Amino acid sequence: MPVKKNESSRRLLMCINAVLQKKAKNIVALNVRKISSFTNYLLICSGATDRQVKAVADTVQEYLKKEGIRPLGVEGETNAEWILLDYDDVVISIFQEATRSFYDLENLWDAPRMEIDEATTEIKRLNKDMA
Repeated sequence: MPVKKNESSRRLLMCINAVLQKKAKNIVALNVRKISSFTNYLLICSGATDRQVKAVADTVQEYLKKEGIRPLGVEGETNAEWILLDYDDVVISIFQEATRSFYDLENLWDAPRMEIDEATTEIKRLNKDMA
């Protein structure tokens, strides 16, 4: 059963706030709803080390698990250069900085984007392009 649009936005907001808790860097959300057949949103962020990348991924999973939401798949936890969390309507990529610049994922998509100020600890709502 497809996830409703507002539920999808709420899930993205939860994911953003989870990565902010572990001080993820260079946080970008892309609204790919109109151009992707596999997800509505991509959330991309970085960690300085493999430990931070893993901590960010663990925190996202803990946040969503409290809401009864489990990932469809998790990839890359072993070496933590790039961990991918698939929550169906939100796909999260958490990179080490060098790996992120190599793949340059966020620039592969011509989609509305929201850059999140990493100095903040929580955001209350998404910008209009993300709805």
